[in-house]
Amino acid sequence: MVIEVLKSKIHRVNVTEADLNYVGSIAIDEDLLDAANMIENEKVQILDINNGERFETYIIKAPRGSGEICLNGPAARKVQVGDVVLIVSYASMDFEEAKTFEPSVIFPKEGNRL
Repeated sequence: MVIEVLKSKIHRVNVTEADLNYVGSIAIDEDLLDAANMIENEKVQILDINNGERFETYIIKAPRGSGEICLNGPAARKVQVGDVVLIVSYASMDFEEAKTFEPSVIFPKEGNRL
């Protein structure tokens, strides 16, 4: 049996931009991506603490050390700059493997810094 489990989580970062006129995605500071074991083009779920929105998009890299969290395209309508969000990705794996798998979870500080 294969199940989906938490793979990576960036816990409580602030949205720094929302760009409706971009094609889509979420831009995330490359430092945060590395720390959370996430990669460009990976599918992620965005959970907005401020308004309860939950939606999916894909990652693009933002400049390393910028602290940038920018929702682009249609997702820009679901957030406000300053909102606190969780960014979550999942992986499919064998049930037995999932029992011992350790997800990468990070807790950035003020300014979306490590």
